[in-house]
Amino acid sequence: MSDQHTREQVVNLLTLRQAHMSFEDAVEQFPPSHINTRPPKVDYTFWHLLEHLRICQWDILDYIRNPGYQHREWPREYWPAADAMTDETGWNQSVHQFLEDRAALVAIAQDSHTDLYRPIPHGYDGHTILRELLVVADHNAYHIGELAILRQVVGISQR
Repeated sequence: MSDQHTREQVVNLLTLRQAHMSFEDAVEQFPPSHINTRPPKVDYTFWHLLEHLRICQWDILDYIRNPGYQHREWPREYWPAADAMTDETGWNQSVHQFLEDRAALVAIAQDSHTDLYRPIPHGYDGHTILRELLVVADHNAYHIGELAILRQVVGISQR
């Protein structure tokens, strides 16, 4: 497998509907009246889940490119406060920032000058950029699926 092929597959994993729903599909036509809804037996709202996706993706982006990266406290700094709420503008900002950060990760993956296999100099245990891109794609796929299922649970699926 060539380096270019690996890069293309990572970008596809981050952005396309392949073995899982895309982020865009999961948030499409999301009803503003449900942004702060807590699905049954779930400790967080739809917006909390969206923010968790955004925060975690941004954290990995920061880890990849920031030599001064500071590890955050799990889980407190990876989720909004339990009582935090937002409005449609806040929801849209979260979606927009998620897409911007994902685009930055895609740009890293596509940059032929980026050695995907070299350990991140300030990273842990030989973590590579490729590893981090795969972690982000895996984490996103998990929670995008969760978002889609929870939409069905509360009766707001888009299909």
